[in-house]
Amino acid sequence: MPLGSSLLSTVPRLRHAFFTREGGVSTGIYATLNGGLGSNDDPANVAENRRRMAEQVGVAPERFLSLHQIHSPDALIADGKWGGEPRPRGDALVTGTAGLALGVSTADCGPVLFVDPNARVIGAAHAGWKGALTGVLESTIKAMEKLGADRSNTIAAIGPLIRQDSYEVGREFVERFIAADAENAAYFIPSVHEGHAMFDLAGYIRMRLERAGILMIDDLGLDTYADERFFSYRRSVHRKEPDYGRHIHAIALEE
Repeated sequence: MPLGSSLLSTVPRLRHAFFTREGGVSTGIYATLNGGLGSNDDPANVAENRRRMAEQVGVAPERFLSLHQIHSPDALIADGKWGGEPRPRGDALVTGTAGLALGVSTADCGPVLFVDPNARVIGAAHAGWKGALTGVLESTIKAMEKLGADRSNTIAAIGPLIRQDSYEVGREFVERFIAADAENAAYFIPSVHEGHAMFDLAGYIRMRLERAGILMIDDLGLDTYADERFFSYRRSVHRKEPDYGRHIHAIALEE
């Protein structure tokens, strides 16, 4: 069963889902609800999994949109189904069109779903460390505003992602964040391993949202690395698995 945000769930005629890895047809390391078009899973299984996810959020499969994600700050506006392959490249989608589901793919990175209930504009962002650092959240908000959204009315929900207790990074990673803003040091604590630190991606995402003027933020507080209900890139690497599944987290306005 997918998970939901308590704040997003209060919005009339809005559907959303933070999907776990349960409820699909894939097997092995992809068991079972793998939505990753870029994975090495059987494409027929991925297609069926995505059909099930589309059904869950109340849209036809061809109106269940996702991007070729590239860890960028790029946000795109969608107003209809994609014309086919290749998918557009970027890391966030926004729309004011009912009957379209916007999906982002993650396997430790941070999914963030947005809605302005008054303007009836929604967004979905893939916020890994690089996207968050380079401005994907702010780009999503600005793209929503082009469609009439007001950031002071916008709700954001942070879904399952790798949490600080699980997210060890090296010295160069820390230095990159501090070079961008010395106050970013607050999102790192020492690791038990010398020369390493533990990064608070969820806290960093929340800070960027708050600085951008988002007043209503819900965080599900779930760790994809520690919780076996979720796919995790880092867990798969540690287990020396050849590939990993991907979640799709989605939001849609009801027609």
